[in-house]
Amino acid sequence: MKNTIHTLAGLALAVTLASCGKSEEKKAEGGAAAPAAASVPAGDLEEIKIDFPKPMFIGTPVPAELPNLEKPGSYKPTPTFQAPKGTVNLAKGKKVTSSDAAPIIGELSLVTDGDPDGADGSFVELMPGKQWVQIDLEAPANIYKIAMWHYHKQAQAYIDVVVQVSDDAEFKTGVTTLWNSDDNNSSELGKGSDPAYVETNHGRVIDGKGTKGRYVRLWTNGNTSNDMNHYCEVQVFGTPAK
Repeated sequence: MKNTIHTLAGLALAVTLASCGKSEEKKAEGGAAAPAAASVPAGDLEEIKIDFPKPMFIGTPVPAELPNLEKPGSYKPTPTFQAPKGTVNLAKGKKVTSSDAAPIIGELSLVTDGDPDGADGSFVELMPGKQWVQIDLEAPANIYKIAMWHYHKQAQAYIDVVVQVSDDAEFKTGVTTLWNSDDNNSSELGKGSDPAYVETNHGRVIDGKGTKGRYVRLWTNGNTSNDMNHYCEVQVFGTPAK
């Protein structure tokens, strides 16, 4: 009886090992498995607060239709998030450049002045069509969240919103895309799966995923009210990269 039990146990072990071997073979055939995300000890985290401005319009008017428009009310912003200790808005006061060097309204410095308000005098307006603004953080950083506000005094959605990070000021190499709502590649930056959304005082808070980079570039291609591009504020929460 004991010999029979030992024999059955041996067969079970052999089957298990064979199964593991096949699993490893499948991983090899399909490419390397994604590496596990680095964990941050709970004691090394702190709560970071985002200050949302007051609402500039009442209700949720529906802008012109977009195929990937987010349903009103489905975005649930939170004013705080957990991030490694020392995380701050690295973009505040930093230099901003743009594909439109001479904005129609406002100065590029308004993008990083720390004020996301949508009132007159608080936003910059760029030329029609595909345009970008770029923030130089002055040194490589680990980016955890990016909060951005387009013009939110009027209910409208901005088209082909793309947010990218790189260590290359010209964004020719090492580019990481963190947000892309261009569902048909009309801006020629790649097709994205993120939604278009109606602008509100909550803007949009994007997960930076700890991406390392010195420059943050944000694209738009007009909006559902007109062809112009607007920014009230962009905040980049992170820590200096080691």
